[in-house]
Amino acid sequence: MDFSFAGHLEDARFAWFVEGLREVMENRGHTWVADPQDASLVVNCFDPERPRPFRRRAQAVFVVSLTTIEGGEQTVHEAMPRAYPLLVRSLANLLIGLTGGESEETDAHFVTPEQGHYRVDGTADRSEFFRRVYERIEPLATSRLVIDNVFQTDLPEELRDGNEITRSIREAGKRLDALDLLPAPFPIDEILSERDRRHLKRLYGLGGLSYGNISARQDEDTFWMSASGVDKSDLQHIGRDILLVREYDKETGAMVISVPPDVEPRRVSVDAIEHWMIYQEHPDVGAILHVHAWIEGVPSTEFNYPCGTYELGQAVADIVRTREDPSRAVVGLKNHGLTITGRSLEDIFERVEDRLLQYVPMS
Repeated sequence: MDFSFAGHLEDARFAWFVEGLREVMENRGHTWVADPQDASLVVNCFDPERPRPFRRRAQAVFVVSLTTIEGGEQTVHEAMPRAYPLLVRSLANLLIGLTGGESEETDAHFVTPEQGHYRVDGTADRSEFFRRVYERIEPLATSRLVIDNVFQTDLPEELRDGNEITRSIREAGKRLDALDLLPAPFPIDEILSERDRRHLKRLYGLGGLSYGNISARQDEDTFWMSASGVDKSDLQHIGRDILLVREYDKETGAMVISVPPDVEPRRVSVDAIEHWMIYQEHPDVGAILHVHAWIEGVPSTEFNYPCGTYELGQAVADIVRTREDPSRAVVGLKNHGLTITGRSLEDIFERVEDRLLQYVPMS
């Protein structure tokens, strides 16, 4: 992957960090490019008093914000109120907040929109510090986003008003909403102002209070799925709130969606590639639910790949394949949540509804 740096690069602490990160990334085979608009991964440096976003020219560009957080050594609870709003205002996939003094005294706090907070300790020597920093960035640097949709206005007329399957998704959305599972392991309402919360929902496609997504198989090759950025408690319109996924186009890296000719469609949930992989491999899987919650003791992915990436979908599908009954699997997404397969959505809720823990453990 090509990477670059943008923003406030003349700051001494940023310059030190950028130099160390560039060195380790080039050693891992990534290519630095001078123009950030030519890069697939951009580290955007800014003063915390003036959080300026890097404007992407394409959707499939990951942005890491780099800034400072005053206060020296900080715990998770001390860092989050300062760092999380900067993540939102800088329009980033990931924020790194530097605390402490210069160089070897600097800690790096990592903050993501859904995966909470973790820290790389600055007491390690330089090479070890940047190795650990790279491990946290690597999932972004090696991932391929599958978020584009190709809409075909060929949904059969008999499906344009929905059917029993879409009605089951609608009911599941209401049950998901009732669980009130926030996509973060911390009290987000205490950290963000009302304005920033609205901005967060627009930026990351979060709808209502019912985060997650829902899908159910239509036939051997296709499945219905909730759209991105919709309130799951109010899934009403076929082609807008609930969409029929036909296939994954490997050449374009896009999901192919069948919609009615008279509807302005929304994009399908970013996790469609993951669900497509599971449905293709396991004919007995009839439904899939993704929630930002946890169940103790479940097998989990090893890396926190971003949502909507081919790599996350593959990591989850790999674990589903190992389960005794793939059609009734529960898989943890590291630092993120759960993907749960079932014979039906009702089957899924009956098995896990009373076992879900609201906060996802960070590691």
